[in-house]
Amino acid sequence: MPEGADTIAQAYAGHQFGHFTILGDGRAIVIGEHLSKNNERYDIQFKGSGKTPFSRNGDGRAALGPMLREYIISEAMHGLNISTTRSLSVVKTGETVMRETPLQGAILTRVASSHIRVGTFQFLTATREEKNLKTLFEYTIDRHYPNIKDSKTPAIDLLKIVMEKQIRLVTDWMRVGFIHGVMNTDNMAISGETIDYGPCAFMDIYNPETVFSSIDHHGRYAFLNQPSITKWNLARFAETLLPLIDKNKDKAIESATATINKFDELFNNNWLEMMRKKLGFFDKKKDDEVLIGFLLSLMHKHKADYTNTFCSLMNTEIKKDKMFESKEFVDWKENWKKRLKENNKSNEECLKLMHLNNPLVIPRNHKVEEALKAANNNDLDPMLKLLRVLEKPYENQEDIMNYQSPGPASDEKYQTFCGT
Repeated sequence: MPEGADTIAQAYAGHQFGHFTILGDGRAIVIGEHLSKNNERYDIQFKGSGKTPFSRNGDGRAALGPMLREYIISEAMHGLNISTTRSLSVVKTGETVMRETPLQGAILTRVASSHIRVGTFQFLTATREEKNLKTLFEYTIDRHYPNIKDSKTPAIDLLKIVMEKQIRLVTDWMRVGFIHGVMNTDNMAISGETIDYGPCAFMDIYNPETVFSSIDHHGRYAFLNQPSITKWNLARFAETLLPLIDKNKDKAIESATATINKFDELFNNNWLEMMRKKLGFFDKKKDDEVLIGFLLSLMHKHKADYTNTFCSLMNTEIKKDKMFESKEFVDWKENWKKRLKENNKSNEECLKLMHLNNPLVIPRNHKVEEALKAANNNDLDPMLKLLRVLEKPYENQEDIMNYQSPGPASDEKYQTFCGT
């Protein structure tokens, strides 16, 4: 550490699967901030470096596998042009970490535009420290949203901006079939970045109820629930801002509620726009929602691969699902082609729009597991090859076909673990 510097484990609260609790960085410490050449400020954080005041009964350590998973997935998200924290490095510690079995210890270095969470605000609300709440609020605006500094309603403006950012973020998750897995309020960053990659994964077969996390027993954070959970988390954020919105509590609640009530329409508009782009539509038509909904229902019914369905529509050289042979799909495709003609754009322009929004490759679960297993045996080649392909997910690359197929069929349900 530089002379005079000190590490920080942050306190925060959070709704863990809907239940409120006081928490903090149990295995993470901010070692400092970095100013880039463009004067952009970043937190540099160690994850898995040992006990903190918030470790409770944990050891504060991290195992190699989960840290490499965060590295792979966060870098994949960056390649997909989705707002995310980044992984600078993973370093083995040489220690053994005890979980269900002895595992190799590791520390991940995470880079984030900040680690201010909804849960950070909840902590100060829970401790009834209104003066500190105002300090955090002003610091957040200074750091992330200085353009609303002189607003007459800065608290409502902050709520609106964070809502817009989260809507954009989760719409992007849905675009590529990403499932975060632990959307607790302490895992929602005020900056709008994806944060805390634990039991996350990407969906292969389209099923809106897909859950991978071993600790999500009731599907609270399933693929299709991510928008409604985002709204729920934002409502919790709005509650923390009430003293800053208006001194009159009833007026504050009325303003906050009116803002949150706009979520559904805003999200639906964003989601529809995203799906239109995935299908190559430039403008809006009233029947688009029906056309999109029917395709998704066909994908669900025929257990079609989410990513590869759109790749097939772009005429990518890829093995087509059986769905493409069904009469229902053939009829749907005819309607889709008619709709494309209504764009008044060339086929090339429609295809270009689709290519910008549909990745040719995602971090397939079996490929991630393959890379993690090899890395645990000191072979980094599979991981480095996977990372290379994930750097340019929208481009046709050499050897890409090896990374495009879903994993082999299995009776076992694929599960992911957060590693604590």
